[in-house]
Amino acid sequence: MATTAPDIITLKIEKIFNALDTDHNGYVEWSDFQQLVDRLLTEYRLDRGDRRATALHAGYAMFWQELARHADANGDQRISKDEYIAAARASILDNSRFDSVDGLSNVLFDVIDVNGDNEIDKSEFARFLGNVWGVPAPDTAKAFAALDTDGDGRISRSEFVRAAREFFMSNDPAAPGGRLFGAV
Repeated sequence: MATTAPDIITLKIEKIFNALDTDHNGYVEWSDFQQLVDRLLTEYRLDRGDRRATALHAGYAMFWQELARHADANGDQRISKDEYIAAARASILDNSRFDSVDGLSNVLFDVIDVNGDNEIDKSEFARFLGNVWGVPAPDTAKAFAALDTDGDGRISRSEFVRAAREFFMSNDPAAPGGRLFGAV
């Protein structure tokens, strides 16, 4: 009997779905994305008028619209896990309206880089993964080490964007970006 390797991209997208579905009703809705934005605004003490807050809201609103365009055929504004996986894959590949991976990774980078030095240090990254996504400290340290591909102790913007691309587009279980949101 032959076994097939798991689809790593699906596992990673499921991880994001599970984190977004905070009420555990089996669906994501726009309110789930609003809660994520609110968690980020609270964690980083960003006023809603701050350019980073505006970019977060706009980026996630665009991503939601793309998900709904690809998944919500019945118009109920709820997307099941299976619909989410298919829609996330489709919206990532179809960036004709919005490049969700590069767009959101750049927006998130600007929020995570609290001191504005255009690099994410270990504490900034641990804050993002631990406080926003609930990833345990040992996993945040491993994720940081994987994403810091040049080993300089910091994650550059290009390393972060590359990690996002790998997270959402690479089926390679060893790709550094596979740890962007902790271990899968």
